[in-house]
Parts: sequence; C-alpha cells; structure tokens
Amino acid sequence: MRQQQKGVTFIGWLFLLIPLAMVVYCAIRLTPVYLNYMSVAKALNQVAGEHKGEEQINPTTVRAELQRHWDVDSINYPEVKTINVVREGNKWQLEANYEDIVHLFGSISLLVHFDKKSTVG
Repeated sequence: MRQQQKGVTFIGWLFLLIPLAMVVYCAIRLTPVYLNYMSVAKALNQVAGEHKGEEQINPTTVRAELQRHWDVDSINYPEVKTINVVREGNKWQLEANYEDIVHLFGSISLLVHFDKKSTVG
C-alpha cells in the first residue's frame, strides 16, 4: 500500500508566499508616500485653523505660512506653489491635489493620487 503525501510542497509554498511578499513590498514602498500625505494634510489643517474667523486672507501669506510648515515637517513634495488657495463664496479653500509615483521594480510603478481640501472661514 502506497502512502499519500500530506502537507504543502515547495511549489505550493511559492504560490502562497510570492503574492504575500509582493503585497508586503508594495506596502513598504508606499509607506513614505502616505506619511508625506499625512504631513501635507496636517499642515493644511493647521494653517486653516490659524486663519479661522479672519475675513481678509491673502493667498501669498497663506503660502508663506504653508512653506514654514513644509520646512518644519521636511515636506519636499508637492511644492507650496502648487497648492490652490481660492475663494468660494465667503470662505477660502486650500487644496492640495497631486499625484506621486512609487517605482517598484523594472518598469512597474504605482501611481497614487491625493486630493486634500481644507476650508478657512
């Protein structure tokens, strides 16, 4: 009588571990991008909170304050000049709408799109 093999073979382990390793690798590569986004969102919210209740806001002053936050938090991307500061009704809107590319390996990359808005007023 022949005994049957029990358990997972080497090829079975490869089929299980390779997709898991790719997901972990992508997560590791995406972590700095999301940490940068959280710093950008925090800076937008802080600047919006500092100007709450003010009726006359100058976009140049807001960008200068954002630049100070960018310098303190070491944010290199996106640049402050790409942040939209527009008036909507009687409120001001700060918007960071940007994309970031994460190179994985070879010619494979991930494109991540961020859109953060904060309202002042």
